[in-house]
Amino acid sequence: MHPVLKSAWRRVREDLDAAMREDPAATSKLMVALTYPGVHAVWVYRLCHKLWVTSPALHPPARILSQLARFFTGVEIHPGATIGRRFFIDHGMGVVIGETAEVGDDVLMYHQVTLGGRSRGRFKRHPTIGSNVLLGAGAKIIGPITIGDGTKIGANALVVKDVPPNSVVTGIPANTSPGDIVA
Repeated sequence: MHPVLKSAWRRVREDLDAAMREDPAATSKLMVALTYPGVHAVWVYRLCHKLWVTSPALHPPARILSQLARFFTGVEIHPGATIGRRFFIDHGMGVVIGETAEVGDDVLMYHQVTLGGRSRGRFKRHPTIGSNVLLGAGAKIIGPITIGDGTKIGANALVVKDVPPNSVVTGIPANTSPGDIVA
């Protein structure tokens, strides 16, 4: 098998394994591959991102393909975003990931999460999400902030400030206290 295809197949298997690990309702890898829009969105994103970073001439097809994926999955991931391995979007509908967002490895994201900006311009304006982070349903992480590794963001939290590693963050606006630190 060609090395590029072998690498792509390895990523597909990792994504399926992540879905099986993170979703107790997942009954088989085949069902995940056929019926999980979050997984489909990530797969299309990976292709779009490859086009995006290959050449500026490929930006239009990457954006068009990403918008088709949005239409079919309800998940909008800009091809310029950087997403790590074993990223799983559970349910998916309403997820938005902006162009300069960065997502680490082994991140679990629920539906209606936004990794958005709060300013205009051609600079880093979206969040950086560490590895092993859980983003609860409806969470809004806005601006060029950093969410530390191992953090859990509660459902519907509005996060606009940096969050240290291994924290639990809830509320509008979100906050953490010493009692919220997860061991």
